[in-house]
Amino acid sequence: MRCAQLFSGLPPADVSCIAALCQPLALAKGAYLFREGEPSQGFFLVRAGAINVHRVSAAGREQVIHVFRAGETFAEAALASPTGYPADARAVEAGSVLLFPKGPMLDLLSGRPDLALRMLGSMGAHLRVLVAMLDDLTLKDAETRVLNWIVQRCPPAGAAEVKLGSTKRVLAAELATSSETLSRTFARLRDADLIEVRGLTVRVRDAAAIRARFRRLLGEA
Repeated sequence: MRCAQLFSGLPPADVSCIAALCQPLALAKGAYLFREGEPSQGFFLVRAGAINVHRVSAAGREQVIHVFRAGETFAEAALASPTGYPADARAVEAGSVLLFPKGPMLDLLSGRPDLALRMLGSMGAHLRVLVAMLDDLTLKDAETRVLNWIVQRCPPAGAAEVKLGSTKRVLAAELATSSETLSRTFARLRDADLIEVRGLTVRVRDAAAIRARFRRLLGEA
């Protein structure tokens, strides 16, 4: 639990008190933790694996909101929501989570305004993720979205290594594209001698050149 930003800096006694409330849950790959509209059981901390939180449109298209990985918490807002979970959550890798039950957590927070403020801070961080996602979705071209993803994770110049963090399939979903399109985009960037992909690592040969190509696609250069 101490690896989670939500609980970092708490005194050991507080961590022990919260840990006594949580329930470990094991998840197989592809298993759903909850679905949109289901009554809130509480919020979660990823212990291992990765959880894909997404919405499904009326046309059946899945839009990934965020993929949460070890040490990250999610669904905190559902504690105060009368309408249940606002999205679906599915394990994209086998793993486990901790469930922090709604009733006991609300009882605890009612007497601990400092913890309630931490929860608000965590929800604010999730809101920033949503705003960033909306910005990314305005980049209609898949290559532009991929370059944007790389640019956000490497230095202004020089060589660098960027870890995918999960499978290419998960990254493709996060970038609102298909695995095939992502592979073709990586191939074009490789052919342009900008990157090299080895396993789950993207080796950027020249970060400045990557940024220049990104700016050109945006029409800024």
